Amino acid sequence: MALPINIEDLLNKRKVESNRIEFKASWNPDKIYHTICAFATDFENIGGGYILVGVEEENGIAKRPIKGINESEIDKILKDMVGYDAKISPAYLCKVSPEEIDNKMILVIWVPAGINRPYSVMESVVAKKSIPKFYVRSKSSTIEAKGEILDEVRELANRVPFDERGNSSISIDDISGIRVYEHLKSVGSKLIDDIGRKSLTEILDEMDLIDGPIENRQIKNVAAMMFCDHPEKFFPVTQVDIVYFPEGSIENPDLMIEAPKITGPVPKMIDEALSFLRTNVIKQRITKPSDTEKSIKVFNYPYQAIEEAVVNALYHRDYMEREPVEITIEPTHIDILSYAGPDRSISKEAIKEAKKLKARRYKNRRLGDFLKELGLTEGRATGIPTIQKHLRLNGNSPAIIETDPDRTYFLITLPCREGFEEDHAQMSSQEKWELPIELTQLLGQVSDQVKSTINHYNTIKKGQIGELLVQVLVQVRKNSKYRNQLPELATSILDTLTLLHDREYSAQAINNTLEFGEIKDLKRRILTPLIDLGYLTMTIPDKPNSKNQAYKLTEKGVSLFVSNK
Repeated sequence: MALPINIEDLLNKRKVESNRIEFKASWNPDKIYHTICAFATDFENIGGGYILVGVEEENGIAKRPIKGINESEIDKILKDMVGYDAKISPAYLCKVSPEEIDNKMILVIWVPAGINRPYSVMESVVAKKSIPKFYVRSKSSTIEAKGEILDEVRELANRVPFDERGNSSISIDDISGIRVYEHLKSVGSKLIDDIGRKSLTEILDEMDLIDGPIENRQIKNVAAMMFCDHPEKFFPVTQVDIVYFPEGSIENPDLMIEAPKITGPVPKMIDEALSFLRTNVIKQRITKPSDTEKSIKVFNYPYQAIEEAVVNALYHRDYMEREPVEITIEPTHIDILSYAGPDRSISKEAIKEAKKLKARRYKNRRLGDFLKELGLTEGRATGIPTIQKHLRLNGNSPAIIETDPDRTYFLITLPCREGFEEDHAQMSSQEKWELPIELTQLLGQVSDQVKSTINHYNTIKKGQIGELLVQVLVQVRKNSKYRNQLPELATSILDTLTLLHDREYSAQAINNTLEFGEIKDLKRRILTPLIDLGYLTMTIPDKPNSKNQAYKLTEKGVSLFVSNK
């Protein structure tokens, strides 16, 4: 393998800190493997290190010309290392490169910090019988970890959650600059001022999304979870599957409706899953008691409980498990299943009570920070209490939590409010799409004209058009100018979108084409949501603010707005 750094920089201790470089005059397997173990454990988080075999040192500097090692020895050393590597636990493989310096050969062993630290190695890798020990770096020396240091070393396993680990498989080209930009914009970060002036790599570095030493920078897993269009490339089966059994999975398992699988970065999966459930599952019932003028509104499921359960499933799931998050809808309940299960620090009693699950550690601590910034979760073990609270206020029975003794899965069941079960039997054959509850709540009393407009466009392609209109109308809900003109606005936007089938329009051109009239902040309120939904795409996606930026329909957009018009 080729080194990621110039060999002369190593020999002269340039660009790499001196405590990350160790010179060995000759091959000494036991001492060398102690140092390999110490660099891999990376107790001080310095980024691993390098061992140069065949190099003498003088006052901490490589002595030139170098001593070197016989070429005939190198092949034997490489073969012996295969057996010695097996004596490191957990499994770890360093990287080895023979290098020619001063007309002599040396062996450079590159030891990046391991992702499964801490590591132990047999005290003697050459002896037939030995005992494992932990080693750490202390300044420029390798020492055995004992006492309090050993306790701290063992705790390292709890300090590096999966989402914060660097991943050598993720390249900067896998990260969407547009998604990073939109996130920074949505949370009001001042870092957005650097977009365009700094490279995407520099932006990610400032967001603490890149790990490792300068010669081996690695993008963290959480960056792909948040900003990669196809995170399933790195975390197989990262998706949400939604299945609906109108008559129940036991009563009639053959009658099943599967929604298209939901993929993409975590915020997108959350948004699309919640949009589907809000549109197709949540129902509202209004009653007016005879003894009071105040109406009573109840739902089959409170949206806040569903939202919390979906977010928790994607937040706490194990992204190395080749299993999707599964949402199963039945007449009497909704099941949300994710892998793996609750942390072992949570007692069986707490799980059975399903009141509050407080873990000592999180699989995806940094992902939770991002979701908190977006207002999707509060953290602090408030998820289950929030779910139970809103179920109780709506009149539902409490949620039930289930797992197995090995904690391989987490299943939460949300019971349907009594009296709504019969509505499910009509869902699969329902001809009209009802106005989503969230929109009703946000806009207050919605006119029949608005409903008629939505139902009219719903005949084009049921469900998807409703989802689009929700996005469009919700985006402009705060602007009082449009409150009484929502039907005209929706009609104008939909008609304009059909023009983007065989041509490209700038944002200004789209605004000029709207029969309804120009929309203030069109890009943020309308175009960005349509891009997120997959209906529109940019012609220059890497430069969202380019003066030459234009927009056109995707295949999904053509199918919805043109093919079925």
